Amino acid sequence: MKRPAFSVALATGLLLLALLAIAAWLFSLQPAALRWRDPGDARWRAAIAALLIYALFFGLLQWRRVRRRQQQTAQAGEALLVIHSSQTGHAEQIALQTVQALQATGVPARPVALETLDAATLSEARRALFIASTTGEGDPPDGALRFIRHVMTEAPELGELQYGLLALGDREYRQFCAWGRRLDGWLQEQGATPLFERIDVDNADAAALALWRSRLGVAQWQEPEYQPWRLIERRQLNVGSVGAPCFHVALAPLAGNASWQAGDVIAVQLPGDPPVLRDYSIASLPADGSVHLLIRQTRRADGSLGVGSGWLTQHGTIGSTLPALLRSNNSFHPPEDARPVILIGNGTGLAGLRALLKARIAGGHYDNWLIFGERNAEHDFYYRDELLAWHDAGSLKQLDLVFSRDGDRHEYVQDRLGARADELRGWVSRGAAIYVCGSAQGMATGVDQALHAALGDAAVESLREAGRYRRDVY
Repeated sequence: MKRPAFSVALATGLLLLALLAIAAWLFSLQPAALRWRDPGDARWRAAIAALLIYALFFGLLQWRRVRRRQQQTAQAGEALLVIHSSQTGHAEQIALQTVQALQATGVPARPVALETLDAATLSEARRALFIASTTGEGDPPDGALRFIRHVMTEAPELGELQYGLLALGDREYRQFCAWGRRLDGWLQEQGATPLFERIDVDNADAAALALWRSRLGVAQWQEPEYQPWRLIERRQLNVGSVGAPCFHVALAPLAGNASWQAGDVIAVQLPGDPPVLRDYSIASLPADGSVHLLIRQTRRADGSLGVGSGWLTQHGTIGSTLPALLRSNNSFHPPEDARPVILIGNGTGLAGLRALLKARIAGGHYDNWLIFGERNAEHDFYYRDELLAWHDAGSLKQLDLVFSRDGDRHEYVQDRLGARADELRGWVSRGAAIYVCGSAQGMATGVDQALHAALGDAAVESLREAGRYRRDVY
């Protein structure tokens, strides 16, 4: 155990006082009493003087160490908080870049995940920066829900806080940067003072991020290292579907190997002026040799293909390259233990769920239940052979397939979940974690309502706080 700095300082001080007292007593004696008559007397005096000098030097050294430790402690306590609220890891990445840039200029700063922030810590802070992502149609990241319930409802007094806020969003959604705007308004309601006007970022817009750096007064900024990736495979999985074409796409790093975990995303930088960034859930593991994506073509109001889906599913030629960056998505990683897992999703949301299943099976964990929904079994059953093989082998313990256009009854995954309420409660009672991936509108909202109906509000919130209810929705 390390001794407290105060104890070290006290011991050093007492030692010095004792040595000085002894020296004072010795030099106060009469020369006759000490018989300072032979040459050895001078050597004795020199030895005492050397001892005193050494003690003084040692004491000063210890005092400097204590002072330095106290200063470091004070700086840590006054560090500027860089608070990130992230769904897919983008806000966290910018927070870490911000911390590095501030520290390079001599400003003490430390990153803090919003879900770990309590009212007392926020109330004591004098300066803070917030990087807040909006997910889906104006929703806060799942990790922010604990902060909303335990801190925002408590309404702490923040009159001493000065803050800056960077809001991340996508203008393709009507509720652009809604969570960042809501957080900004709440901070001001509690008395906090903005250091500058909130900065809204549309799809990692370079100009908005440059304005953020300018407001912070940082010159050095470590940009994420985008590497070239090659388009090596592309095939349509739903030929004949009444829905938009959906493609399996594979990308491989141009140089060396790449590493990621199930649940992570890949940020792709698409050609354009300026370049456009798109995040995609990864449907594979490094052992597969490439990043697999499940992409549906989207079209604008004028009928043209969207930038990301257009290049990856049609315009880009096999063998062509584009810059991409692997991004850790900690909030959607699979559990490390053997607990049961319930995977729920629709459409291209199967991408993230497929990676989770691959990781579970590779780890020897077969207590998995997949509920997947699409339009038509004949045309829209993505990765059919793989999923059925896992189910037949017992690696996928339970498989519920819901195709809304088959038969007279239009059933969706949330309906199937409600019909399986008893089984759901049984799995949860055994410690199951729930993962939801796919569309935020309709599916994710409906699944959330079905969970509340089957388990109760308190149980769902408890699952969320324990990290047993996770979502990757868009």
